Amino acid sequence: MASKILVVCTGNVCRSPVAEGLLRRALNERFGDDAPDVASAGTAAWEGSGAMPESVRAAAERGVDIADHVARLLTQALVAQADLLVGMAVEHRDAVGDLVPEAAARSFTLKELVRLLEALPPGAGPARGPGLEARVGEADALRRRGSEGNPWDEDVVDPLGMPLDTYRAIAWELDGWTDRLVEGLFGPVPAVVPGEDV
Repeated sequence: MASKILVVCTGNVCRSPVAEGLLRRALNERFGDDAPDVASAGTAAWEGSGAMPESVRAAAERGVDIADHVARLLTQALVAQADLLVGMAVEHRDAVGDLVPEAAARSFTLKELVRLLEALPPGAGPARGPGLEARVGEADALRRRGSEGNPWDEDVVDPLGMPLDTYRAIAWELDGWTDRLVEGLFGPVPAVVPGEDV
């Protein structure tokens, strides 16, 4: 069964739909049909709403279509199904632990997780060694040993109510962090040697 990643923000209409779309694209480009499943939810979701038009546009400008996104509320069932929970801010990571305490070990902010993974030895990747769950466990172990990351830069800013350029800046930021997340979880993309079958 494919691993499941759940991206969490507040309303599930601004940040998490963009992050979900960008992360799904990065994983699909890397693994095709074997990519982990990616979804999103909100701690106070505008359930049934679409993504904010500014989020849809900012994502589209980065090559990702989130026009069909439908917001949903974070539930215990969604948390239980996820192998990894990625919050857009500390409050979202902490909300997961409040909702399902045993899930705290697999819940991180995006930036926290990337920094933890980048502080670890590179992973071998799911085809050649430990997969997503093992890397998440390694990151949590490092966190429990006291790795602080950068406590002044844990959150992705909520652009709700801000102009389109703010949404564009957030989408740009998320694009970079989601690419780093995929590399941190699964290692660098293997180099293609000319003449070898891919």
